[in-house]
Amino acid sequence: MVSTTKIKSVDFYRKIPRDLTEASLSGAGLSIVAALAMLFLFGMELSSYLAINTSTSVIVDKSSDGDFLDIDFNISFPALSCEFASVDVSDVFGTHRLNITKTIRKFPIDPHLRATGAEFHSISGLHLINHGEEEHDDNSTYADIPLSGAAFEKFTHHFQILVVNFYAPWCYWSNRLKPSWEKASQITRERYNPGTDDRVLLGSVDCTEEPTLCKSNHIQGYPSIRIFRKGSDLREDHGNHEHESYYGDRDTDSLVKMVEELLKPIKKEDHKLALDGKSDNAASTIKKAPVSGGCRIEGYVRAKKVPGELVISAHSGAHSFDASQMNMSHIVTHLSFGTMVSERLWTDMKRLLPYLGQSHDRLNGKSFINQRKFEANVTIEHYLQIVKTEVISRRSGKEHSLIEEYEYTAHSSVSHSYHYPEAKFHFELSPMQVLISENPKSFSHFITNVCAIIGGVFTVAGIVDSIFQNTVRMVKKIELGKNI
Repeated sequence: MVSTTKIKSVDFYRKIPRDLTEASLSGAGLSIVAALAMLFLFGMELSSYLAINTSTSVIVDKSSDGDFLDIDFNISFPALSCEFASVDVSDVFGTHRLNITKTIRKFPIDPHLRATGAEFHSISGLHLINHGEEEHDDNSTYADIPLSGAAFEKFTHHFQILVVNFYAPWCYWSNRLKPSWEKASQITRERYNPGTDDRVLLGSVDCTEEPTLCKSNHIQGYPSIRIFRKGSDLREDHGNHEHESYYGDRDTDSLVKMVEELLKPIKKEDHKLALDGKSDNAASTIKKAPVSGGCRIEGYVRAKKVPGELVISAHSGAHSFDASQMNMSHIVTHLSFGTMVSERLWTDMKRLLPYLGQSHDRLNGKSFINQRKFEANVTIEHYLQIVKTEVISRRSGKEHSLIEEYEYTAHSSVSHSYHYPEAKFHFELSPMQVLISENPKSFSHFITNVCAIIGGVFTVAGIVDSIFQNTVRMVKKIELGKNI
């Protein structure tokens, strides 16, 4: 059995009796300085331990095949009606998604970008509209009532319901509607004599002859069938009549039926129901028309991580557009790629901000206005080069992705289109990505450094104290004239 004496022989810290030690004023001062130095160096080491050390590298993009990229945007078009605004996405694989509506919201705006109404819900199925079998015949006995600016104002105040066909003679869809419209107009006048019955009248406006009238009613696609109700001008706030649009079938029977449905709540010589009278059957094909000619489009779309383009333009399966009058000027409030990071998350991740770039919203707040200095059919194009930045953390021997951000460069230009003007955003992702890695210090390294600080300061302070004491003794001996 090992004796306690042998165990005591390996004691590194042998004790000196207190009565054999002597305290000094210089030693006390040096001890205080050493303690403060230890505390200061410990604080510095703790701060270094808690600080984030990062390394940046450029590697091949680790995205897997089939990954999608979110494109989040908020863009205002002062001269594009929400009625026809379409958001399309395509890519080099041949994927084409037209008129996306599920993740898109549209709000009518005025030229000053102020909202003029509630969210506009896009109309679907316009390409399925029935135009009837009537064919245009110059010798037809049916006639329509053409409306000029003065006649339009007069009739909107006289008839409880005025249904107007805004058309253009060169328009294919207008010419298909013409025979059905003329026949429906004739039938309506026979049933409801305008001379004795002021409930309804059907008329037409040639937008090539009355451009001011069409523009004041925000007509951008032809033909546009609008419904004006007597007294509606008392409620409008934007300088024009509040009115509704008809999106139903365009054959004669459907047009006449539409008129009949509108008149159901209204009796002859009854003016009280003209503002709000609309039957349930008519509600599905009649919707409130935009009271301004602009549109704010916001939302997001998903695209494959391959070169592609986001296109915003006017589109309809049953309307034509005058390309010379279209203006695709726009203001980009927001455009970014990847998952949107909430403000709360940004607040929690302030420590990451110094390592992230400032180019994830390069186009935000920029305006691209066509001042009509160019010819007609002007398309505004943006070319975006996107680079992925990923921040990962290594803790407990494992990697955790903290955030993925997509930064981009943008170059814009205008070009002349062979078809309708558009706003195009071409995007292409870089095959490389920036990888920012957090490299936390190990706790064992922190403890080692703390021990080194305490032991080192204590040892150095002891050496300094010993040198000081020996020096004092030597000085005293010299003063007493003794030999060293």
